[in-house]
Amino acid sequence: MAHWLYKSEPEVWSWDRQVEAGEAGTYWDGVRNYLANNHMKAMQVGERGFFYHSNEGKAVVGIVEVVKPWAHDPKDETGKFGAVTLKAVAPLPKPVGLVEIKADPRLAEMVLVKNSRLSVQPVTDDEWALICSLGGVTAP
Repeated sequence: MAHWLYKSEPEVWSWDRQVEAGEAGTYWDGVRNYLANNHMKAMQVGERGFFYHSNEGKAVVGIVEVVKPWAHDPKDETGKFGAVTLKAVAPLPKPVGLVEIKADPRLAEMVLVKNSRLSVQPVTDDEWALICSLGGVTAP
């Protein structure tokens, strides 16, 4: 299964709000980047990703799971964009900050390091395992 990273500004949608959404999860709408949209189209139910606080905090703070596949965003008048539905799985006991990620040579090729503006991005299996370890969890 593939792994992903979802960026959110905590003042817009925080990890705590994601947790509050419960088992039903939340529709990850508002993405208007073609590459990020294509990543979501490729996602399968059950795939997991990192929840990343951007701007404020700049850290991986939790793990989420795709609970519903990509569907068109009814707010998008062009009909080109959509999103998946995500639920919170677990917080990271130790958030993994962008400074720490950039300082680790094993993560030098990570999309977050190379293209930090992309809001939804793939994470390799090795990156997934390493960030889980740095965050104090066993890679689920």
